[in-house]
Amino acid sequence: MRTKLLASLFAFAIAAPALALAQDAKQDFTLVNRTGYELNAVYVSPSHAEDWGSDVMGRDTLANGGTVDIHFNRASRTCNWDLKVVYTVDDSSAVWHDIDLCTVSKITIRYNKNTDTTTASYD
Repeated sequence: MRTKLLASLFAFAIAAPALALAQDAKQDFTLVNRTGYELNAVYVSPSHAEDWGSDVMGRDTLANGGTVDIHFNRASRTCNWDLKVVYTVDDSSAVWHDIDLCTVSKITIRYNKNTDTTTASYD
């Protein structure tokens, strides 16, 4: 009985980290909206791909000050991705290229009214 219990605990100890790894792809990240405006869509595609694909936000909009977690398929191997956000107010967009999402876990975007530019910082 004691041997079975120890064997079960050992199996769980080995399986738990593997289960945790299976849940998160290394490209997963959190997008933080500090632009002062609502976002209507978020697109992520492999760097310099021809097509943006579908909106990956997982909800209708992202309010200023809000965050959204972007999840990738665990099978994804590509690290360099492009990011595009679309504003609700006027359908304008901002794009960033070649973001290494294997090393970035949070992207914070900000809009500067004086320069009319949206910037991103990476953590």
